[in-house]
Amino acid sequence: MSIRVIDEAPLNGFHRKLTWACAGGPFLDGYLLSIIGVSLIGMSNELHLTTADESLIGAAALVGIFIGGLCFGAVTDRLGREAMYTIDLAVLVGGSVLSVFADETWQVVILRFIVGVAIGADYPIATSLLAEWVPNKHRGRLLGILILAWYIGAAAAYVVGYVMAEIGGNGTWRWMIASSAVLSALVLLMRIGTPESPLWLVNKGRTEDAQKAIKHALGRTVSTNDLLAAAATEQSLQQHRFRDLFQGTYLRRTLFCGLFYMCQITPMFALLTFGPTILGSFGLGKGNAGNLGSALISVVFVLGCIPALRMVDRIGRRPVIVWSFALMAIPLVVLGGGSSVPFAVVIACFCAYALFSGGPTVLEWTYPNELFPTSIRATAGGVATSISRVGAAAGTYLLPISLSRLGIGATMLIGAGITLVGWLVSVLWAEETRGRTLAETSALPAKTKQRSPAGEEQREPVREGEFGGS
Repeated sequence: MSIRVIDEAPLNGFHRKLTWACAGGPFLDGYLLSIIGVSLIGMSNELHLTTADESLIGAAALVGIFIGGLCFGAVTDRLGREAMYTIDLAVLVGGSVLSVFADETWQVVILRFIVGVAIGADYPIATSLLAEWVPNKHRGRLLGILILAWYIGAAAAYVVGYVMAEIGGNGTWRWMIASSAVLSALVLLMRIGTPESPLWLVNKGRTEDAQKAIKHALGRTVSTNDLLAAAATEQSLQQHRFRDLFQGTYLRRTLFCGLFYMCQITPMFALLTFGPTILGSFGLGKGNAGNLGSALISVVFVLGCIPALRMVDRIGRRPVIVWSFALMAIPLVVLGGGSSVPFAVVIACFCAYALFSGGPTVLEWTYPNELFPTSIRATAGGVATSISRVGAAAGTYLLPISLSRLGIGATMLIGAGITLVGWLVSVLWAEETRGRTLAETSALPAKTKQRSPAGEEQREPVREGEFGGS
C-alpha cells in the first residue's frame, strides 16, 4: 500500500535513526559469518577438525539462514516487524555467548545453525520495516545501506581477527567469537523503541495505532479514511498467503529475487568465509596475513556498494543489475588461470569482482521489498533469502573440497559460471521499480489496455493466479 505522508516525507532524524538501527542487524550478520572463517584456524588446531568438519561448520549458519528466512519471514508478516525485531537479536546474543564455551565439533555446528536461524530472520524483519517507513525516492539508497553495513561488519571481523591472532595467537579463537556477543548486545540496545510499520498496522486493521506511529515518528496527522484508501490501493486487505508466492506473476518474482540473490552470494560467501584459504591457494597471505588480505577485499566490497547506492535511484534497478553481473564474471574468468596468475593480477581481479558486485548487492533486499505487497512482503524476503542460501550453503561446503580436488583455477571458473546464470536471470526477469510507490511496484502487471471516457489509456489488472511478464 502507499501512504502519501510517508512516501513524500523529507528525510529527518527519525529516518536516519531507523536506518542505523536496521543496519545493526546486517552489520552483525556480516561480522558473525566472517569471524568464523578467521577463528576456524585456531579452532581447527584445538578441536582437531577435519576438512569435512570445517566445511560443516562453515555451512551450518547458512543452512540456519535458510530455515530462518523461510519460517520467520512469514512469522514477521503475522506478528509484526517490531516484536520479531528484538527476539532475533536476543537469540544472536545467546548463541554467540554459548559458542565461546563449545568444546566439541557438534556443539559448534548446532550453535552456528542457531545463529544462522536468527540471521535469516533478521533479513526480512529489518528490510521490510525500513522499506515501509522511507520515502520513495530514497528507498533504494537506504535499503542499500543495510547491505553496506553487512560488508562493513565482514571487514571488521577480519580486522578484529587479525589483531587478536597477532596478540594472542590461534588460541584466541574463543575471544574472537565472544566479540560477536558483545556487538550483538549493543545492537539490541540500539533497537529499543523502534516503532511498528504503519503499513503493517493498517494491513491488520489497526488504523489507530498506525496514526499514532506516524504522528510520533514524522509529526504528521493522517486521517482514518486516508489509511483505508491506501490499503485499498494495494489490495492488501485481500491478505495474500504464503502459497501466493508460487503462483502467477509472484512466482516469477520469487524465482527472480531468489536466483539472482543466490548467484550473487554463492561465490561471495565462499570468498568471505574461506578468504584466507583462497588467498593462500594463490600463494598470497598464508597464515594470519590472509586475514588482513580478506579484510582489504571486504573493504573493496564496501567501496563497490557506494556508487551503486546512487545509481539504483538515479539510473534504475534493471540496468544496474544486468551490467553488474556481466562485469563480475570477467575477473573470475581471469582467476581461472589458477596459481600461475601473477600476484598483482590476483589482487586486481578480487578487487574488480568486489567493485562490480555492488549493483546486485545493494538490490538483494530492495527487490524483494518492492515486488510484493505488505501482507507477504517479509515472507517474500525470507523466501528469497532461503533460496539464495541453498547455493551459498552448498558453495561454502563444497569450496574446500573443490580447492583440494579441482584446484583454485577450476573453482574460480565455476564461480564465473554461477555469476553468468545471475546475469541471464536478470536479463530475463529484472523489473524497473525506480521512483515508484510500494503500491505501484508490488502491483500485478497490466494485462490489456482500455480507453477511459476521457480518452486516456487504462489497464485491466491481471487476475491473481495469472503468470505475467516483466
